[in-house]
Amino acid sequence: MSEKVKPVRRIVTVDREDGTSTAIQDGPSPDVRTDPARPGFAATRIWVTDRTPARLKGVRESLGAPHTLEPPPGGSVCRVVSFPPEDGFLRKVGAKEVQQYFESMGSPGASTHHAKAPHPYMQKTRTLDFCLILEGEITLILDTEEVHLKAGDTVVQRGTNHAWSNRSAAACVIAFSSHDATS
Repeated sequence: MSEKVKPVRRIVTVDREDGTSTAIQDGPSPDVRTDPARPGFAATRIWVTDRTPARLKGVRESLGAPHTLEPPPGGSVCRVVSFPPEDGFLRKVGAKEVQQYFESMGSPGASTHHAKAPHPYMQKTRTLDFCLILEGEITLILDTEEVHLKAGDTVVQRGTNHAWSNRSAAACVIAFSSHDATS
């Protein structure tokens, strides 16, 4: 199955020297990562900050920062992820494919994949993530339970081991705002 992923439009605004606001970018985000083991999967990075509070003045682009699932220390990352229906590929995914995915995302240590994991893409990062389901439906898999979610639902993901499982027939799109955190 080769599912086409809709580009994510990104508008970046700044204040001009005279104090008036303007859009300096308007178009598809240029930072999109895919997973060959999951046709139709796309993780689109929108913006990265390297500290809190974030700098507003003098920053016109942030996607030159190294690509990782986790934000920089003290920072944040915003991304939009499209999860394809997993029925066509889930049984074909093994340790090799999962490792390749997490390496391509710059976060090989985030994977908690093992033979008895409830989902091959289980992961854990030291982040506070605000997750908003924009389109479709998905199941949040945790160590002890599963939670079904649909468009409009939100998850406050607090550094726990988890995976996202799309058991529906259509793509699910989620917006993530991830923030560096401590235990």
